[in-house]
Amino acid sequence: MTSINAPVILCVDDTPANLALLNGLLEQDYQVRLANSGLKALKLLERQSVDLILLDVMMPEMDGYEVCQRLKTQASTQTIPVLFLTALNKTEDEQRALAAGGSDFITKPINPDVLQARIHTHLQLKRYHDSLRQQNQDLEARLEKRLSDIYNLQDATLSVMISLAEFRDEDTGMHIKRTQHFVKLIAQQAQRSLPHLQLEDTEIELMTRCAPLHDVGKITIPDHILLKPGKLTDDEFEVMKSHAQRGYEILESAARSMGSYGDYLEMAKSIAISHHEKWDGSGYPNQLSGKAIPLAGRLMALADVYDALRSERPYKAAFEHTKALEIMQTMSAKHFDPELFACFVSIEDQILAISQQWAD
Repeated sequence: MTSINAPVILCVDDTPANLALLNGLLEQDYQVRLANSGLKALKLLERQSVDLILLDVMMPEMDGYEVCQRLKTQASTQTIPVLFLTALNKTEDEQRALAAGGSDFITKPINPDVLQARIHTHLQLKRYHDSLRQQNQDLEARLEKRLSDIYNLQDATLSVMISLAEFRDEDTGMHIKRTQHFVKLIAQQAQRSLPHLQLEDTEIELMTRCAPLHDVGKITIPDHILLKPGKLTDDEFEVMKSHAQRGYEILESAARSMGSYGDYLEMAKSIAISHHEKWDGSGYPNQLSGKAIPLAGRLMALADVYDALRSERPYKAAFEHTKALEIMQTMSAKHFDPELFACFVSIEDQILAISQQWAD
């Protein structure tokens, strides 16, 4: 009696005598299923899996070539080896069978020993390929889990650093939310309007995630300067300006500690150290100008300045949206990248909506 664990072979032939012959040859070693047409074979495969198919070519309604082609287009059957068994014996017949997705081509009359050997070989190959596919699936699952752990670690790191910045500066919380959204909106508009920048979705997403760390260096600024209710003196402002460099150094240290998992902080470092640089070279800390300023820093500058203008401070009132844009217009090509500023202006309604949604 055939073991229930024996491979399942489907024999497809429109001639009853051929099916009886195949069943007699194979039933001692395999679980045999029979179908006397291509359509019945496809119906059977919808409800039952098999390990190998022996397929005749010349059948009514649907020939073996078409049956094989359909099998190879369906995920559930495309990996099943198909061995053509046919009275056709021309080279072009064999070529057509292999082109349709067949694994082998055996001519009738059948030599039982050859058939058994071919079946054994193809079942071994199938087990090997199935094993490889399972290993690949296991590796993909492990990799996905590993990547998920890394992303969770990154998010936790960002969250802690952002919380530190918010804790030190009472004006930072909503500022971080607003500027993060501003950066994303401007970057997306730049992606549409400035194709030469070659901005990818992944780069925009990373900029958005890292934007909240632009002022992380402020955690190093003494309270009497950071929290001063009035305007800073020149000396105090020099200390305040150091937050850009200090932010970079904090993030650099964190990235080194995390090894290769800290690579994503490269974007955060770029934003922290460059968001106060100006298009004309008069910014800080490195007096970069034009496109020498990283793109992320140029985007952050727009978001940061707009939000500063729109926010109330002890030494200044908050400007209305229109007035803030007028002021920023005078700074285009001086403080800001003029192309990015044009993108900013073109989505001013969205910018205003975010400003109102996350108001202090």
